[in-house]
Amino acid sequence: MSDENWIAKTIVPKSDQINADDLITGPIVVTVIDVRQGEFEQPVVLVIDGDRQPYKPCKTMRRLLVSLWGERASDWIGKQLELYADPNVKWGGVAVGGIRISAVSGIDQPHTVMLTVTRGKREAVTIKPLQTSAPKLTIADRVAKAVAAYEGCGTADELMAIAKKCEPLAAECDDAHKAKLSAAYEVAMARVNEAKL
Repeated sequence: MSDENWIAKTIVPKSDQINADDLITGPIVVTVIDVRQGEFEQPVVLVIDGDRQPYKPCKTMRRLLVSLWGERASDWIGKQLELYADPNVKWGGVAVGGIRISAVSGIDQPHTVMLTVTRGKREAVTIKPLQTSAPKLTIADRVAKAVAAYEGCGTADELMAIAKKCEPLAAECDDAHKAKLSAAYEVAMARVNEAKL
C-alpha cells in the first residue's frame, strides 16, 4: 500500500466525536476551527483541524477552557490545545478513560485551576502554555500576501508603507515573483492616483 499510515486508520473508532481511543498512540495538538452549540449532554462542540471528528469536552474540561480562554466562543477559534487520553477518567464510578487537556495556546505561563473531578472531590489541574510556531511561508505565499496588501491599500501612504515592507521580499524573489510584486504595485499606484483626481 502507498499509504504508510494505513494500519492506524484500521483502529479508528466509529463515532461522531474524537474519543480517548483515538489518542492511544499519544497526545495530539489540534486547532479549534469553529465552536458550535451541541445537545444537552454535550453542549459544546469544538470543530478541530486534521480531518478529525469534533472534540466535545466534558464539563470539567469546559470549565477549564472557560477559565483560560473566557466565555465567548468566538475567542476560542484559532486557538490550539493538546489532548491526551487519561485512563483514570471515571464515568459512573468506573475508570473508563477519557480525553483531557494538557496544554493550550493563548497563555504565557502555566495555570493551575481547581476543578471538580468527581462529586465532592476537587483537584488542582495545571495546564501548560502550548508553544506554537507559525508555519514558515513559502516565497509564493509571501508574494500572495503582499499582492493582497497592495490590492487592499487605499492611500499613497499605505502604498509606500507596503512597498517598503516588500523590499526585502523582492530581494529574495525570482524574476516571476518580482514581476507579480511589480505589477501589483503598479495597479495599486494607478488606483491611488486615480482616487486623487
